[in-house]
Amino acid sequence: MRAFINYTMYMTRKLIFSTVLAMVAIAMTSCFGPNNEEPTFNEADLLGLWLEEGTEAFVRFTAEQDETSEYKYGRQWDESADIFESDLKPYGNGWFKYKLVKSDLTEIHLMDNGGAEIPKVYVVVKLTDTELQYKNELGTVTKFEKIVEK
Repeated sequence: MRAFINYTMYMTRKLIFSTVLAMVAIAMTSCFGPNNEEPTFNEADLLGLWLEEGTEAFVRFTAEQDETSEYKYGRQWDESADIFESDLKPYGNGWFKYKLVKSDLTEIHLMDNGGAEIPKVYVVVKLTDTELQYKNELGTVTKFEKIVEK
């Protein structure tokens, strides 16, 4: 009788272990399946002037390459605060370096004071020829509309 109880407990443990192992395997395949691939956006679609929705804050992504890295330059300003693109000193406050890899948009904001650089990382949610949306690390989504320049 004791052998039967030991055998039953042994088989119960094997069954539980096999069930847990199967559940982990199913969960892992759902995490790495083809439907969960990170979207890839084209950096060329970023180029141009963008206006943040509901504000007078502008962002310009340029094709100007930073000579020492793979980053390109951009600028941002807020006309509601009486700051205009023409007010920005080259490579100072209001300027940033950026790169887009898949959906990760990295901006390194340049500061006049001591040459400080402040990194910011966003995840691009949507990028078309007329619309840009990205979210920050807190999940806040910022929306922009592309401005057609004359």
